[in-house]
Amino acid sequence: MAEILQKDGTWAFDGDVVRIVPGSGGKTHPVRQALGELAVPLEALAGVAFEPGRRSGRLRLKLRDGSDPLLLAADGRLPETADPYRLTVDNDRTGVAEYFVDELRNALLLDQVPEGPVDRFLLPGPAVPVSGGGGDGTAAFDGEAIRLSWNWKAEESKSTSGASTFPLAEVTGVRWLPAIGLENGHLRFTLRGRPASGPAKYDPYALDLWGLSRKEHTAVLVAAAVIARLPHPNAPGALRAWGDPQQDATPPRELPASTSAAPVPPAADDHDVLLRRLRELGELHLAGILTEEEFSAAKQAVLKRM
Repeated sequence: MAEILQKDGTWAFDGDVVRIVPGSGGKTHPVRQALGELAVPLEALAGVAFEPGRRSGRLRLKLRDGSDPLLLAADGRLPETADPYRLTVDNDRTGVAEYFVDELRNALLLDQVPEGPVDRFLLPGPAVPVSGGGGDGTAAFDGEAIRLSWNWKAEESKSTSGASTFPLAEVTGVRWLPAIGLENGHLRFTLRGRPASGPAKYDPYALDLWGLSRKEHTAVLVAAAVIARLPHPNAPGALRAWGDPQQDATPPRELPASTSAAPVPPAADDHDVLLRRLRELGELHLAGILTEEEFSAAKQAVLKRM
């Protein structure tokens, strides 16, 4: 057996399955905490790599396309710290990490596991019941129905109509998009015969995600649990049922800091948006929703844009 134990988590490979246990410290991302232990079958893997670094290295698993509902839901937008298939490795454990890679690669070679996409889920997705979200409410899924509950920050059109509850059988699509920069994200469901209705903050079948807390990323777990129970997009004759064709194209991912363009001064309209965001942050901090650390970090990000 190949095994590597780190503060970030523990990975063990017995020849058939890679078992991933997240770290138990307070720095472990809420998404990884909520996922808990994962058992990744060898047939779901497309490869493994170790990337040495100056202070620490990284072990990365590459899964075959379509094997994991979580990766389909995230669509490459999970933060590094939330990625369950990434492990930070101390430099004094480099040799163990390289041994782990060799063992896994040899197993993939001996079993002749292909790297191409699959037409069925090889991982079950997050266990149900599962809940997550933030911004203007919380999403919960028990395996049969989805319930969206609103908090005091929700628009009146949502709060006055009460929580939205609908069965999985009516869901034709789900899309998770985290907040990017000053743009809010959302967890949006499309239902049979009910097209998406405008911005997420007014849509009774969507959560509006503001990106003010790491816990908001847990909404992706709800999306993944639902996707795991929808038709697989690569199945013969299947449509990409979990996708949302009514959404705009995905915004471009942010470039690394070393290649990002210099910040552009905001226009007058942007300046008003920044001021509104500052006021929102202040209100959330006073209400006790944001900690001092979260408030300070979010405020600094807005001030840099100004």
